[in-house]
Amino acid sequence: MPVKYFPALFVLLWATGFIGAGYAMPYAEPFGFMTVRFAIAAAILGVWALVGGSPWPNRRGAFHAAVAGCLIHGIYLSGVFWAVHRGLPAGMSALVVGLQPLITTLIAGATLGERIERRHWIGLAIGFIGVVMVLWPKFSLASGGINAVTIGAVFLSVLAISTGTVWQKRFVGQVDLKTGATIQYLAAAVLTGIASFFLEDHQVIWSPWLLFAMTWLVLVLSIGAVLLLMVLIRQGAVSKVASLFYLVPGTTALMAYLLFGETLSLVQFIGMAITTFGVALATVRASARKPVPAFGKHDAQIQ
Repeated sequence: MPVKYFPALFVLLWATGFIGAGYAMPYAEPFGFMTVRFAIAAAILGVWALVGGSPWPNRRGAFHAAVAGCLIHGIYLSGVFWAVHRGLPAGMSALVVGLQPLITTLIAGATLGERIERRHWIGLAIGFIGVVMVLWPKFSLASGGINAVTIGAVFLSVLAISTGTVWQKRFVGQVDLKTGATIQYLAAAVLTGIASFFLEDHQVIWSPWLLFAMTWLVLVLSIGAVLLLMVLIRQGAVSKVASLFYLVPGTTALMAYLLFGETLSLVQFIGMAITTFGVALATVRASARKPVPAFGKHDAQIQ
């Protein structure tokens, strides 16, 4: 498949993660579920890497891959799943997660030397407005799950994936994708396993839907979508890759409409169009100029 289709494919696959979460969470606790998911993904990728003879990183590379894995997978995914499991409405969690492109852009500009142009900030702002419009009909404050702890967990998750994305670009760019992802998932599994041991009762309700969700999330999300994300981070600016996450809520809403018959209002359709315009404005190539790197010439590859 041509690389130019990778962003669209990534958004499509990533959006299915929220559908899979809806199937899984009634039957398993979040940290335990994530531990099993990450362990299976690590085993599959590890065997794939060994069979293909992929090079394994040195200690430094393995350490940075482990840090990125704990941030992007361990803290981000588990934090969001935990907050939703504790009653935080999906609309509220998605709205907080919608801050990720803005936060990632700020971190990337400060640490990677990426030049953030005015059109990029305008595109990010327009995209966020569109996300709010998509989520607004599902937004509710009448929930006991809205409190400082659940909101804090989601905000911590956003900070984690934003920092992890930049960490991946800065320190893990030269590590093989398959071996690097294997180490990331092993580290994330250890982190969520510790959290599960101390915080959960380890109860599982075995169901065909739980097995389906686990299979889908491992193969399609943890392997397919995440490898695409790593490729996009490696080939482009972190700030531009992050803006693609604005397209996820609208895509998820369309999937829920097609799969579960959920309604979509005119406001949501308009919001999707506005979000798409904002992302296009933030990611379109404006010039062939490259930014001045903050840490080294190999770190700044925006264009």
